[in-house]
Amino acid sequence: MIASVRGTVTATGPDHAVVEVGGIGLAVQCAPGTLAELRVGQPARLATSLVVREDSLTLYGFADDDAKQLFELLQTASGVGPRLAQAVLAVHTPDAVRKAVANADTAALTRVPGIGKKGAERLVLELRDRIGPVPVGTDGAAGVTAGAWPDQVRQALVGLGWTAGQADQAVAAVAETVEGPTPPVPVLLKQAIRLLGRTR
Repeated sequence: MIASVRGTVTATGPDHAVVEVGGIGLAVQCAPGTLAELRVGQPARLATSLVVREDSLTLYGFADDDAKQLFELLQTASGVGPRLAQAVLAVHTPDAVRKAVANADTAALTRVPGIGKKGAERLVLELRDRIGPVPVGTDGAAGVTAGAWPDQVRQALVGLGWTAGQADQAVAAVAETVEGPTPPVPVLLKQAIRLLGRTR
């Protein structure tokens, strides 16, 4: 098991980063929120989970051990594979996932692409007793103020290879869609990437 990697980020893509460790470049699948924190040419440490299949070895990377542990726990539920578990953590913070499962908040869980009402109910039923401590006094949303997210999304887009001009246009377009509470940065980043994908 590769529990973590530490090295220089040599490349990033829409869903992965390459981290060079001891002269070997490891491709690590990451959610947008994790990718947003990485910079090409800079050192990074990622908690990792190695998923072994008959025809592949896939390394999934996370900003911290808490997200990694939750990623592995989610996969113990029926019908949840690594891609769906990663999708959950792309939409919600670990604290938000725990709160949603503990409170049987299926509406929050169904905001994840690929999870319907029955799937959300199954997650609650199977994981409620094992989800761990639920934070008190927080809504579990990814911590971002209304004024901070544009810079974070812009930096992430530039880090992923788009120009500053393209990043500015995408951020402006996403900003027009934001009403009410600001969504988590990973959700906003995904919207921006989707918009830019149409213009390539």
